[in-house]
Amino acid sequence: MTCEMEKKTALIVTGEASGDIHGAHLIEESLRLDPDLRFIGVGGKKMAEAGCEIIISSDELAVVGLVEVISHFPQIKRAFNCLRDLLHGPSRPDLLVLIDFPDFNLRLAKEAKKAGIPVLYYVSPQVWAWRRGRVKKIAAVVDKLAAIFPFEPEFYKGLPIDVRYVGHPLLDEFKQPMSRDSYLAGLGIAPDTSVVGLFPGSRRSELKFNLETIIQAAQKLQESLPQVQFLVPMASNLDPRLLRDPFEASALPVHLVDNRIYDVAGACDAVLSVSGTVTLQTALAGTPMAIIYKMSPVTYAIGKRLVKVDHIGLANIVAGKSVVREFIQQDASPEALSQELHRLITDQDYSDAIRRELSLIQEKMGDSGCSERVARMALEMVRGGNG
Repeated sequence: MTCEMEKKTALIVTGEASGDIHGAHLIEESLRLDPDLRFIGVGGKKMAEAGCEIIISSDELAVVGLVEVISHFPQIKRAFNCLRDLLHGPSRPDLLVLIDFPDFNLRLAKEAKKAGIPVLYYVSPQVWAWRRGRVKKIAAVVDKLAAIFPFEPEFYKGLPIDVRYVGHPLLDEFKQPMSRDSYLAGLGIAPDTSVVGLFPGSRRSELKFNLETIIQAAQKLQESLPQVQFLVPMASNLDPRLLRDPFEASALPVHLVDNRIYDVAGACDAVLSVSGTVTLQTALAGTPMAIIYKMSPVTYAIGKRLVKVDHIGLANIVAGKSVVREFIQQDASPEALSQELHRLITDQDYSDAIRRELSLIQEKMGDSGCSERVARMALEMVRGGNG
């Protein structure tokens, strides 16, 4: 780990695979508008390919849940101290760009505020879901906030922070899936085969609490649909062995594929997915799904008291209603999940109704161009303007 910086630039920080993608598109748009900018930061492969000098890998920070954070605290603390020293050092950046990852990033924003460095927050902390009192703390340390849902700016009304609705970054990244038959042919799968996507997540903690259940659900589904085939996208930030070894041991007919999520989802008749951005990606591809959400019992017990939303999956949150079923904690049994997947595959009326609802989600997400709008906000701040 190194935190040296040769010249002033924009420091960009994310701790998640989705943030790595969003950050990459932001960097690309920023460099298109101003090729003289330089980005360093905390991210992954996508940000590096976009031109960011990665000083800390986001893999070191990508954990979910109170118990998991505690167990990884030493490396998280080292990363934070490294970035704090950079913000207060002689080669401090002109701008700090924070993407999601609020518990870590808001502490970093506080340090930037002390150092007199402007802060742009991209992807608002989900104050509408829990800890709504955080809006005042966010306004105290963040200068501009790029909100990706149209209902978010209202939460900050009257506070000393510039909040702009920029649309959702997935609309910039979305690509129509290649034809199902072509994709499956590349894998040697006949077009009339039932295909299920298994999306276990991109964090080790997600795998720890969800992967075994997902595999068991797939095994039960295979008992009722013997010819079913499974596709598992491999997140670029994960050690391939974390998925390959458990699936090989399961003896399931699984194809481990590149993480081209829209092509993968588009080739599936149904998807079993962890909660997160991937549920919106699957919705954009138009594929019916079931959502699994499991974490440590302690983290879940605390979160249940704090979270104030009717839905966990982003696809349902954007839709404003339950479009796809969510199986949370003890309700996420292999039996229940396999039964839902079986229905999604065999009940055509049921799956068609879900597809119609999913087609409306893209309309609710606004227009594309999010990355460019955020890039222009960043340039305003780098150049010292208020926009």
